[in-house]
Amino acid sequence: MATDTIVGIKVPAAGESVTEAIIGTWTKADGDYVFIDEVIVELESDKATMELPAEVAGKLKILVEEGETVDVGSTIAEIDTSAEAPKETSKPKAKTEETIKPEPQKNEQETASSKKVVDTSGASPSARKLMEENSLDSAELNGSGKDGRITKEDVLKRLQNPAPIRTEVLSTIKADFSREANSKKMSPLRKTIARRLVNAKNETAMLTTFNEVNMEPVKNIRSKHKQAFIEKHNGTKLGFMSFFLRACAIALQEFPVINAKVDEEHIVYHDYADISIAVSTPKGLVVPVIRNAESLSIAELEQAVSYLATKGRNGKLTLDEMEGGTFTITNGGVFGSLVSTPIINQPQSAILGMHAIQERPIALDGQVVIKPMMYLAMSYDHRIIDGKDSVRFLVRVKELLENPDLLLTGNDPVQSLLGL
Repeated sequence: MATDTIVGIKVPAAGESVTEAIIGTWTKADGDYVFIDEVIVELESDKATMELPAEVAGKLKILVEEGETVDVGSTIAEIDTSAEAPKETSKPKAKTEETIKPEPQKNEQETASSKKVVDTSGASPSARKLMEENSLDSAELNGSGKDGRITKEDVLKRLQNPAPIRTEVLSTIKADFSREANSKKMSPLRKTIARRLVNAKNETAMLTTFNEVNMEPVKNIRSKHKQAFIEKHNGTKLGFMSFFLRACAIALQEFPVINAKVDEEHIVYHDYADISIAVSTPKGLVVPVIRNAESLSIAELEQAVSYLATKGRNGKLTLDEMEGGTFTITNGGVFGSLVSTPIINQPQSAILGMHAIQERPIALDGQVVIKPMMYLAMSYDHRIIDGKDSVRFLVRVKELLENPDLLLTGNDPVQSLLGL
Protein backbone atom coordinates (compact mmCIF):
# COMPACT_ATOMS: atom_id res chain seq x y z
CA MET A 1 0.00 0.00 0.00
CA ALA A 2 1.45 3.36 -0.98
CA THR A 3 2.14 5.61 1.98
CA ASP A 4 0.86 8.70 0.11
CA THR A 5 -2.63 7.26 0.28
CA ILE A 6 -2.61 7.52 4.11
CA VAL A 7 -3.62 10.95 5.44
CA GLY A 8 -3.12 11.70 9.12
CA ILE A 9 -5.84 13.54 11.08
CA LYS A 10 -4.26 15.92 13.59
CA VAL A 11 -5.62 17.96 16.50
CA PRO A 12 -5.91 21.54 15.19
CA ALA A 13 -4.89 24.66 17.12
CA ALA A 14 -7.91 26.25 18.77
CA GLY A 15 -6.34 29.39 20.20
CA GLU A 16 -2.98 30.52 21.55
CA SER A 17 -3.70 29.32 25.10
CA VAL A 18 -5.02 25.88 24.09
CA THR A 19 -2.21 23.28 24.16
CA GLU A 20 -4.13 20.02 24.57
CA ALA A 21 -7.54 18.46 24.09
CA ILE A 22 -9.50 15.38 25.12
CA ILE A 23 -10.94 12.94 22.62
CA GLY A 24 -14.63 13.34 23.36
CA THR A 25 -16.70 11.14 21.05
CA TRP A 26 -15.82 9.38 17.82
CA THR A 27 -18.87 9.86 15.62
CA LYS A 28 -17.54 7.24 13.18
CA ALA A 29 -16.28 3.76 14.05
CA ASP A 30 -12.86 2.32 13.28
CA GLY A 31 -12.92 0.95 9.74
CA ASP A 32 -15.85 3.09 8.57
CA TYR A 33 -15.73 4.84 5.22
CA VAL A 34 -15.89 8.62 5.70
CA PHE A 35 -16.51 11.44 3.24
CA ILE A 36 -14.84 14.84 2.96
CA ASP A 37 -16.12 17.33 5.58
CA GLU A 38 -18.00 14.58 7.44
CA VAL A 39 -17.59 15.03 11.21
CA ILE A 40 -15.58 12.13 12.60
CA VAL A 41 -14.77 13.20 16.18
CA GLU A 42 -15.64 15.75 18.88
CA LEU A 43 -12.71 17.29 20.77
CA GLU A 44 -12.96 18.91 24.20
CA SER A 45 -10.57 21.69 25.21
CA ASP A 46 -10.47 24.00 28.21
CA LYS A 47 -12.37 26.55 26.10
CA ALA A 48 -15.04 24.66 24.21
CA THR A 49 -16.08 21.51 22.37
CA MET A 50 -15.26 21.44 18.67
CA GLU A 51 -16.06 19.08 15.82
CA LEU A 52 -13.27 17.79 13.59
CA PRO A 53 -14.27 16.94 9.99
CA ALA A 54 -12.51 14.54 7.62
CA GLU A 55 -10.06 16.29 5.31
CA VAL A 56 -10.34 13.57 2.68
CA ALA A 57 -12.59 10.62 1.86
CA GLY A 58 -11.53 7.10 2.67
CA LYS A 59 -11.35 4.34 5.28
CA LEU A 60 -10.92 5.57 8.87
CA LYS A 61 -8.38 4.11 11.30
CA ILE A 62 -8.68 5.38 14.88
CA LEU A 63 -5.37 5.75 16.73
CA VAL A 64 -6.49 7.33 20.02
CA GLU A 65 -9.40 6.13 22.13
CA GLU A 66 -12.15 8.29 23.65
CA GLY A 67 -11.22 10.01 26.91
CA GLU A 68 -7.50 10.25 26.10
CA THR A 69 -5.69 13.60 26.40
CA VAL A 70 -3.62 14.61 23.38
CA ASP A 71 -1.43 17.59 22.47
CA VAL A 72 -2.33 20.04 19.74
CA GLY A 73 -0.78 18.76 16.50
CA SER A 74 -0.94 15.09 17.52
CA THR A 75 -2.15 12.56 14.97
CA ILE A 76 -5.28 10.87 16.31
CA ALA A 77 -6.47 9.00 13.22
CA GLU A 78 -5.57 8.05 9.67
CA ILE A 79 -7.65 7.90 6.49
CA ASP A 80 -6.79 5.53 3.66
CA THR A 81 -7.78 7.38 0.50
CA SER A 82 -7.23 4.31 -1.68
CA ALA A 83 -10.23 2.55 -0.15
CA GLU A 84 -13.34 2.45 -2.31
CA ALA A 85 -16.65 3.81 -1.04
CA PRO A 86 -19.35 1.17 -0.46
CA LYS A 87 -21.71 1.11 -3.43
CA GLU A 88 -24.82 1.25 -1.24
CA THR A 89 -23.48 4.24 0.66
CA SER A 90 -24.13 7.75 -0.54
CA LYS A 91 -22.53 10.87 0.84
CA PRO A 92 -24.43 11.94 3.97
CA LYS A 93 -26.08 15.31 4.25
CA ALA A 94 -24.20 18.01 6.13
CA LYS A 95 -24.74 17.78 9.84
CA THR A 96 -26.82 20.62 11.23
CA GLU A 97 -26.92 22.02 14.74
CA GLU A 98 -30.35 20.48 15.17
CA THR A 99 -29.04 16.97 14.45
CA ILE A 100 -29.37 14.88 17.57
CA LYS A 101 -26.82 12.14 18.07
CA PRO A 102 -28.48 8.93 19.30
CA GLU A 103 -27.43 7.45 22.58
CA PRO A 104 -25.12 4.42 22.24
CA GLN A 105 -27.17 1.25 22.38
CA LYS A 106 -26.47 -1.33 25.05
CA ASN A 107 -26.16 -4.95 24.10
CA GLU A 108 -28.88 -7.38 25.09
CA GLN A 109 -26.90 -8.82 27.98
CA GLU A 110 -26.33 -5.39 29.56
CA THR A 111 -29.99 -4.46 29.12
CA ALA A 112 -31.23 -7.69 30.67
CA SER A 113 -28.89 -7.45 33.65
CA SER A 114 -29.66 -3.78 34.42
CA LYS A 115 -33.46 -4.06 34.21
CA LYS A 116 -35.39 -5.98 36.83
CA VAL A 117 -37.95 -8.41 35.41
CA VAL A 118 -41.38 -7.70 36.93
CA ASP A 119 -44.34 -10.11 36.87
CA THR A 120 -47.37 -8.04 35.80
CA SER A 121 -49.74 -10.89 34.96
CA GLY A 122 -53.37 -10.26 35.81
CA ALA A 123 -52.99 -6.47 35.64
CA SER A 124 -54.71 -3.90 33.46
CA PRO A 125 -52.55 -1.99 30.92
CA SER A 126 -52.46 1.20 33.02
CA ALA A 127 -51.66 -0.81 36.16
CA ARG A 128 -48.98 -2.78 34.33
CA LYS A 129 -47.15 0.40 33.35
CA LEU A 130 -47.11 1.66 36.96
CA MET A 131 -45.95 -1.74 38.21
CA GLU A 132 -43.03 -1.80 35.80
CA GLU A 133 -42.01 1.76 36.70
CA ASN A 134 -42.03 0.94 40.43
CA SER A 135 -40.80 -2.70 40.21
CA LEU A 136 -43.95 -4.19 41.74
CA ASP A 137 -44.85 -7.87 41.20
CA SER A 138 -48.38 -9.19 40.92
CA ALA A 139 -47.75 -11.25 44.07
CA GLU A 140 -47.37 -8.04 46.09
CA LEU A 141 -50.84 -6.73 45.15
CA ASN A 142 -54.42 -7.69 45.83
CA GLY A 143 -56.54 -7.15 42.75
CA SER A 144 -59.92 -5.53 43.32
CA GLY A 145 -61.10 -5.78 39.71
CA LYS A 146 -63.19 -8.44 38.06
CA ASP A 147 -61.83 -11.96 38.69
CA GLY A 148 -59.11 -10.48 40.88
CA ARG A 149 -57.70 -8.26 38.11
CA ILE A 150 -55.20 -5.66 39.36
CA THR A 151 -56.33 -2.11 38.59
CA LYS A 152 -54.46 1.19 38.50
CA GLU A 153 -56.13 2.13 41.80
CA ASP A 154 -54.72 -1.01 43.41
CA VAL A 155 -51.20 -0.03 42.41
CA LEU A 156 -51.62 3.58 43.59
CA LYS A 157 -52.98 2.36 46.92
CA ARG A 158 -49.99 0.04 47.30
CA LEU A 159 -47.55 2.86 46.54
CA GLN A 160 -49.20 5.11 49.12
CA ASN A 161 -49.05 2.37 51.77
CA PRO A 162 -45.83 0.41 51.22
CA ALA A 163 -45.65 -3.01 52.82
CA PRO A 164 -43.13 -3.63 55.60
CA ILE A 165 -39.77 -5.02 54.54
CA ARG A 166 -39.72 -8.79 54.76
CA THR A 167 -36.68 -10.61 56.07
CA GLU A 168 -36.42 -12.79 52.99
CA VAL A 169 -35.95 -9.76 50.69
CA LEU A 170 -33.30 -7.98 52.80
CA SER A 171 -30.50 -9.61 50.84
CA THR A 172 -32.02 -8.35 47.57
CA ILE A 173 -32.36 -4.81 48.94
CA LYS A 174 -28.75 -4.77 50.10
CA ALA A 175 -27.69 -5.77 46.61
CA ASP A 176 -29.56 -2.79 45.15
CA PHE A 177 -27.46 -0.27 47.09
CA SER A 178 -23.75 0.44 47.16
CA ARG A 179 -21.17 2.33 49.19
CA GLU A 180 -18.59 2.27 46.44
CA ALA A 181 -16.83 5.45 45.27
CA ASN A 182 -15.36 6.16 41.88
CA SER A 183 -12.88 8.68 40.59
CA LYS A 184 -13.31 10.57 37.35
CA LYS A 185 -10.76 12.86 35.76
CA MET A 186 -11.79 16.50 35.56
CA SER A 187 -12.46 17.72 32.04
CA PRO A 188 -10.35 20.61 30.67
CA LEU A 189 -13.43 22.87 30.84
CA ARG A 190 -14.10 22.00 34.50
CA LYS A 191 -10.42 22.55 35.40
CA THR A 192 -10.51 25.95 33.72
CA ILE A 193 -13.71 26.91 35.56
CA ALA A 194 -12.17 25.87 38.89
CA ARG A 195 -8.96 27.80 38.24
CA ARG A 196 -10.75 30.97 37.14
CA LEU A 197 -13.12 30.97 40.12
CA VAL A 198 -10.26 30.57 42.59
CA ASN A 199 -8.28 33.31 40.84
CA ALA A 200 -11.28 35.64 40.99
CA LYS A 201 -11.57 35.14 44.76
CA ASN A 202 -7.83 35.53 45.34
CA GLU A 203 -6.95 38.33 42.92
CA THR A 204 -9.87 40.75 43.29
CA ALA A 205 -11.27 42.75 46.18
CA MET A 206 -14.72 41.30 45.60
CA LEU A 207 -17.74 42.74 47.32
CA THR A 208 -21.48 42.25 46.69
CA THR A 209 -24.34 44.72 46.89
CA PHE A 210 -28.03 43.76 46.87
CA ASN A 211 -31.36 45.26 45.88
CA GLU A 212 -34.78 44.04 44.79
CA VAL A 213 -36.96 44.88 41.83
CA ASN A 214 -40.70 44.78 41.28
CA MET A 215 -41.09 42.64 38.15
CA GLU A 216 -44.80 43.35 37.66
CA PRO A 217 -44.33 45.92 34.83
CA VAL A 218 -42.10 43.55 32.84
CA LYS A 219 -44.39 40.60 33.50
CA ASN A 220 -47.37 42.62 32.27
CA ILE A 221 -45.55 43.46 29.03
CA ARG A 222 -44.67 39.81 28.46
CA SER A 223 -48.21 38.64 29.15
CA LYS A 224 -49.73 41.24 26.83
CA HIS A 225 -47.35 40.85 23.89
CA LYS A 226 -45.83 37.35 24.13
CA GLN A 227 -47.93 35.81 21.34
CA ALA A 228 -47.52 38.73 18.96
CA PHE A 229 -43.77 38.73 19.71
CA ILE A 230 -43.48 35.05 18.78
CA GLU A 231 -45.36 35.57 15.51
CA LYS A 232 -43.41 38.69 14.58
CA HIS A 233 -39.95 37.33 15.36
CA ASN A 234 -40.02 33.85 13.84
CA GLY A 235 -40.86 31.87 16.96
CA THR A 236 -38.51 33.65 19.36
CA LYS A 237 -40.04 33.80 22.84
CA LEU A 238 -40.00 36.97 24.92
CA GLY A 239 -38.10 36.24 28.13
CA PHE A 240 -36.77 38.26 31.06
CA MET A 241 -33.09 38.24 30.09
CA SER A 242 -33.51 40.70 27.21
CA PHE A 243 -34.99 43.31 29.59
CA PHE A 244 -32.04 42.91 31.96
CA LEU A 245 -29.58 43.10 29.08
CA ARG A 246 -31.17 46.31 27.83
CA ALA A 247 -31.29 47.83 31.32
CA CYS A 248 -27.65 46.93 32.03
CA ALA A 249 -26.49 48.19 28.63
CA ILE A 250 -28.01 51.60 29.38
CA ALA A 251 -26.67 51.69 32.94
CA LEU A 252 -23.16 50.68 31.81
CA GLN A 253 -23.04 53.74 29.55
CA GLU A 254 -23.93 55.91 32.53
CA PHE A 255 -21.46 54.23 34.91
CA PRO A 256 -18.42 53.39 32.75
CA VAL A 257 -16.31 52.20 35.70
CA ILE A 258 -18.65 49.19 36.06
CA ASN A 259 -17.80 48.37 32.44
CA ALA A 260 -14.04 48.71 32.97
CA LYS A 261 -11.24 46.30 33.88
CA VAL A 262 -7.87 46.36 35.65
CA ASP A 263 -4.81 45.96 33.42
CA GLU A 264 -1.80 45.94 35.75
CA GLU A 265 -1.49 49.60 36.81
CA HIS A 266 -4.10 50.89 34.37
CA ILE A 267 -7.89 50.95 34.20
CA VAL A 268 -9.25 50.12 30.74
CA TYR A 269 -12.64 51.72 29.98
CA HIS A 270 -14.89 50.45 27.21
CA ASP A 271 -17.29 52.64 25.24
CA TYR A 272 -19.28 49.54 24.23
CA ALA A 273 -21.20 46.94 26.24
CA ASP A 274 -20.16 43.40 25.35
CA ILE A 275 -22.29 41.52 27.86
CA SER A 276 -21.60 37.88 28.70
CA ILE A 277 -24.52 35.64 29.67
CA ALA A 278 -23.90 32.59 31.85
CA VAL A 279 -25.23 29.38 30.29
CA SER A 280 -25.30 26.13 32.24
CA THR A 281 -24.37 23.06 30.18
CA PRO A 282 -23.86 19.39 31.09
CA LYS A 283 -20.11 19.99 30.92
CA GLY A 284 -20.04 23.17 33.00
CA LEU A 285 -20.76 26.89 32.92
CA VAL A 286 -19.95 28.83 29.74
CA VAL A 287 -20.33 32.56 29.14
CA PRO A 288 -20.93 33.50 25.49
CA VAL A 289 -20.85 37.20 24.68
CA ILE A 290 -23.46 39.47 23.11
CA ARG A 291 -21.46 42.16 21.29
CA ASN A 292 -22.52 45.82 21.40
CA ALA A 293 -25.61 45.04 23.45
CA GLU A 294 -26.27 48.77 23.78
CA SER A 295 -27.08 48.94 20.06
CA LEU A 296 -29.59 46.06 20.02
CA SER A 297 -33.35 46.14 20.48
CA ILE A 298 -35.23 43.86 22.87
CA ALA A 299 -36.08 41.55 19.96
CA GLU A 300 -32.47 41.41 18.76
CA LEU A 301 -31.24 40.75 22.30
CA GLU A 302 -33.77 37.95 22.79
CA GLN A 303 -32.76 36.33 19.50
CA ALA A 304 -29.08 36.54 20.48
CA VAL A 305 -29.79 34.97 23.88
CA SER A 306 -31.74 32.10 22.31
CA TYR A 307 -29.07 31.48 19.68
CA LEU A 308 -26.11 31.47 22.11
CA ALA A 309 -27.89 29.49 24.82
CA THR A 310 -28.86 26.77 22.34
CA LYS A 311 -25.32 26.54 20.97
CA GLY A 312 -23.94 26.44 24.51
CA ARG A 313 -26.19 23.58 25.61
CA ASN A 314 -25.29 21.66 22.44
CA GLY A 315 -21.57 22.27 22.95
CA LYS A 316 -21.26 24.15 19.65
CA LEU A 317 -19.95 27.53 20.82
CA THR A 318 -16.81 28.79 19.14
CA LEU A 319 -13.90 30.47 20.90
CA ASP A 320 -14.76 33.82 19.31
CA GLU A 321 -18.26 33.63 20.79
CA MET A 322 -16.88 33.21 24.32
CA GLU A 323 -13.85 35.50 24.34
CA GLY A 324 -14.02 39.09 25.53
CA GLY A 325 -16.97 40.53 27.40
CA THR A 326 -17.01 43.61 29.61
CA PHE A 327 -19.81 42.65 32.02
CA THR A 328 -21.69 39.44 32.89
CA ILE A 329 -25.28 38.56 33.78
CA THR A 330 -26.07 35.21 35.40
CA ASN A 331 -29.53 33.86 36.19
CA GLY A 332 -29.70 31.48 39.14
CA GLY A 333 -33.45 31.99 39.25
CA VAL A 334 -34.02 29.37 36.55
CA PHE A 335 -32.86 26.78 39.08
CA GLY A 336 -34.90 28.25 41.95
CA SER A 337 -32.21 30.35 43.64
CA LEU A 338 -33.71 33.11 45.75
CA VAL A 339 -30.48 35.00 46.48
CA SER A 340 -26.76 34.35 45.94
CA THR A 341 -23.41 36.14 45.56
CA PRO A 342 -22.08 35.63 42.02
CA ILE A 343 -18.32 35.47 41.41
CA ILE A 344 -16.71 37.97 39.04
CA ASN A 345 -15.88 36.68 35.56
CA GLN A 346 -12.29 37.90 35.19
CA PRO A 347 -10.89 40.11 33.76
CA GLN A 348 -14.25 41.85 34.06
CA SER A 349 -14.93 43.91 37.16
CA ALA A 350 -18.62 43.23 37.84
CA ILE A 351 -21.35 40.62 37.46
CA LEU A 352 -25.10 40.88 38.00
CA GLY A 353 -27.01 37.96 39.48
CA MET A 354 -30.71 37.49 38.68
CA HIS A 355 -32.84 35.28 40.91
CA ALA A 356 -36.24 33.64 41.17
CA ILE A 357 -39.35 35.83 41.01
CA GLN A 358 -41.36 35.40 44.20
CA GLU A 359 -44.57 37.06 45.30
CA ARG A 360 -43.89 38.99 48.50
CA PRO A 361 -45.63 41.70 50.53
CA ILE A 362 -44.07 45.15 50.05
CA ALA A 363 -44.97 48.67 51.12
CA LEU A 364 -46.17 50.67 48.10
CA ASP A 365 -47.70 54.16 48.36
CA GLY A 366 -48.42 53.62 52.03
CA GLN A 367 -50.14 50.26 51.45
CA VAL A 368 -48.99 46.68 51.94
CA VAL A 369 -49.43 44.89 48.62
CA ILE A 370 -48.32 41.60 47.07
CA LYS A 371 -45.96 41.98 44.12
CA PRO A 372 -43.71 39.63 42.08
CA MET A 373 -40.29 40.54 43.45
CA MET A 374 -36.77 39.55 42.45
CA TYR A 375 -33.60 39.98 44.47
CA LEU A 376 -30.65 41.38 42.52
CA ALA A 377 -27.03 40.86 43.55
CA MET A 378 -24.05 42.57 41.96
CA SER A 379 -20.53 41.49 42.82
CA TYR A 380 -17.81 43.98 41.90
CA ASP A 381 -14.07 44.55 42.17
CA HIS A 382 -13.61 47.11 44.91
CA ARG A 383 -10.15 47.95 43.61
CA ILE A 384 -11.65 50.20 40.93
CA ILE A 385 -15.38 50.34 41.73
CA ASP A 386 -16.44 52.30 44.79
CA GLY A 387 -19.49 51.29 46.81
CA LYS A 388 -21.27 54.47 45.72
CA ASP A 389 -21.00 53.61 42.03
CA SER A 390 -22.01 49.98 42.50
CA VAL A 391 -25.10 50.92 44.48
CA ARG A 392 -26.12 53.67 42.05
CA PHE A 393 -25.66 51.30 39.12
CA LEU A 394 -27.92 48.67 40.70
CA VAL A 395 -30.51 51.30 41.63
CA ARG A 396 -30.49 52.51 38.01
CA VAL A 397 -31.05 48.96 36.72
CA LYS A 398 -33.95 48.62 39.18
CA GLU A 399 -35.44 51.94 37.99
CA LEU A 400 -35.25 50.93 34.32
CA LEU A 401 -36.91 47.56 34.94
CA GLU A 402 -39.71 49.02 37.05
CA ASN A 403 -40.33 51.69 34.39
CA PRO A 404 -39.95 49.85 31.05
CA ASP A 405 -40.76 53.03 29.08
CA LEU A 406 -37.27 54.21 30.03
CA LEU A 407 -35.70 51.23 28.25
CA LEU A 408 -36.38 52.83 24.87
CA THR A 409 -33.82 55.65 25.22
CA GLY A 410 -32.87 55.60 28.90
CA ASN A 411 -34.98 58.72 29.51
CA ASP A 412 -38.63 59.45 30.17
CA PRO A 413 -40.34 59.61 26.72
CA VAL A 414 -42.32 62.75 27.57
CA GLN A 415 -39.24 64.53 28.93
CA SER A 416 -37.32 63.56 25.80
CA LEU A 417 -40.16 64.92 23.67
CA LEU A 418 -40.06 68.21 25.56
CA GLY A 419 -36.26 68.38 25.58
CA LEU A 420 -36.13 68.37 29.35
